[in-house]
Amino acid sequence: MTPSVSGPGGLSPFTGLARADWLATADRLLAALRPWASADHATITPPGAPGGYGTRVDGLEGFARSFMGAAFRIAGTDDAASAELAEWYAEGLTAGVDPDNPGRWVRPGEHDQAKVEAAALALGLHLTRSRIWDVLDERTRDRLVGYLAELVGAQIPPINWVWFRIVTQTFLRSVGGPWSKADLDDDLAVHESFVRAEGWFADGPERSFDHYAGWALHFYPAVWLEMAAGDERAEELRERYLARLDEFLPQAAALVGADGGPLVQGRSLTYRFAAAAPFWAGAITGSTALTPGGLRRAASGILRHFLDNGVPDERGLLPLGWHAGWLPIAQRYSGPGSPYWAFKGMAGLALAADHPVWTAVEEPLPVERGDVTMVVRAPGWLVAGTRADGIVRVVNHGTDHGQEGALVSDSPLYARIGYSTVTSPVLSAPGWDEPLDAGVSLLDEGGHASHRAGFRTLTLGVTGDAGYGFSIGRAHWVEPTPGLPDHGSGRTGEVTLGPEIVIGSIVRGPWEVRLARVEGHGYEPAGPLRVGGWPVAPDGPTSLVVDLGGLPGSGVLTMSDATPLSPTTRIPWRASAGAAQKGRWYVAGVLLSGAQTVAAPPAVTVTAGRASVIWCDGAETRVDLPELSHL
Repeated sequence: MTPSVSGPGGLSPFTGLARADWLATADRLLAALRPWASADHATITPPGAPGGYGTRVDGLEGFARSFMGAAFRIAGTDDAASAELAEWYAEGLTAGVDPDNPGRWVRPGEHDQAKVEAAALALGLHLTRSRIWDVLDERTRDRLVGYLAELVGAQIPPINWVWFRIVTQTFLRSVGGPWSKADLDDDLAVHESFVRAEGWFADGPERSFDHYAGWALHFYPAVWLEMAAGDERAEELRERYLARLDEFLPQAAALVGADGGPLVQGRSLTYRFAAAAPFWAGAITGSTALTPGGLRRAASGILRHFLDNGVPDERGLLPLGWHAGWLPIAQRYSGPGSPYWAFKGMAGLALAADHPVWTAVEEPLPVERGDVTMVVRAPGWLVAGTRADGIVRVVNHGTDHGQEGALVSDSPLYARIGYSTVTSPVLSAPGWDEPLDAGVSLLDEGGHASHRAGFRTLTLGVTGDAGYGFSIGRAHWVEPTPGLPDHGSGRTGEVTLGPEIVIGSIVRGPWEVRLARVEGHGYEPAGPLRVGGWPVAPDGPTSLVVDLGGLPGSGVLTMSDATPLSPTTRIPWRASAGAAQKGRWYVAGVLLSGAQTVAAPPAVTVTAGRASVIWCDGAETRVDLPELSHL
């Protein structure tokens, strides 16, 4: 992105976005929803096919999620627009809980999704207490309490949903409503079970690492600490929660591309600039892990990325998609109101105009200060960011949204070897059925590619300015059981087993040296070993796979409507000649580069126990190979 000098006093040299621009964007989004609201304002149902949970849930989502966004604006800005928003949403709140209203809200006791939306309602009511809650009539307040109280003692899945109940009951407690200490203790304990290394969270017991770590599992604790300020339990946990956020934020900033693009990885990507939420959480809590200018640079960069790519659309709406509307990105639970969780990424509007996060000068992202090489241990990622093109890449040896040893199909959202800020995994049907992009597979007699989900992380590290990682997993083929819910995980079904494959990566700059070796267990490979490169648009970044040892076969697969980034996607690949040989290291150079001049591929020598890489600038990296006899 070309730096801009716009913004008050040159405060936004990178993004050109001042607080007024954030307000204008929020106002545009909120205004565009008005034509899709019911006459009584209780529901907002944006255009589009009904979601998996039906139109009534869609309407509740549209109201609750936009109300949360309006509440951020109302809390931080005392102007005529905020007063009008407060009045408009107060009418919707009144109608939504009126039992005699045919268009009333679906209740938490009637549908689980209402438990999610209850948290948005509770947070919005907390933020607008003096502007909305205090002026509602007593009957409506009692009805709202009764609606939210259906979460007390309710069943909650052991994922980020625990925070919906915590936030809702914390608000209830503050207005004299029912709440449960047992629920609070249980939910906080479940949250602790998500804790992983270096400030990261898994969203549940599986290896589920994605944006939910920041836009849910760091965001809600920050919000809760403010809601429950002075409460003994909150104060007891404050230092612990803030320390985790402090650890997480520098890593999160390193995952943002210079153009503001977030990592295109994980489910619920249609929430778009919700990816900015953890940076606002840092501002809300006064984190010093990043400067105020660094926090706003990351958050504004993410918003700028989407504004520059046609978001919102010409109607001012957020359709299901990434940039433009693209339905395959949605999970089965997604409906036309779902994308408005994006308002989480506007939480900074609740902070006054004189807050340091708004008055500081933007500071560069890590990838703008220089090349980035780092290990993110919890998800098992090697991060390689290049200043020359602003791209951040992740090489994945730890995440699959499953558990070690689970033999399911690869979820393209989680189990690929590579993710980046400028590419998307293939998310159309072939991406689920036949792993190719950013992968290593064995092909069976019919030419079908094996899956790697359930693999085991062997090692991760940095040596000099290069990162390395290895993992091992059983090659397997899955005939999925039809009709199963799609929440982003790999699919179960009839499994055919193959041999184990060890996959290694040595990364530096735009290049990854990818190594693969087929191991024994009595299974003989029937077909070649194939290495897939980065999926790119024909006019996008450069994607290459070069043979550095044993992979003479080559080709480029061209696909239509495979990702949300472009109508056409090209994936280069390399393959062994004939059936893969056990015990042999196959080596490829895998490139993703936005630079005009592509660096020459590295040279690799693999000897007993070690791989030596000579990069194009003459630098050398030596990495010990796993001791396979002990695996």
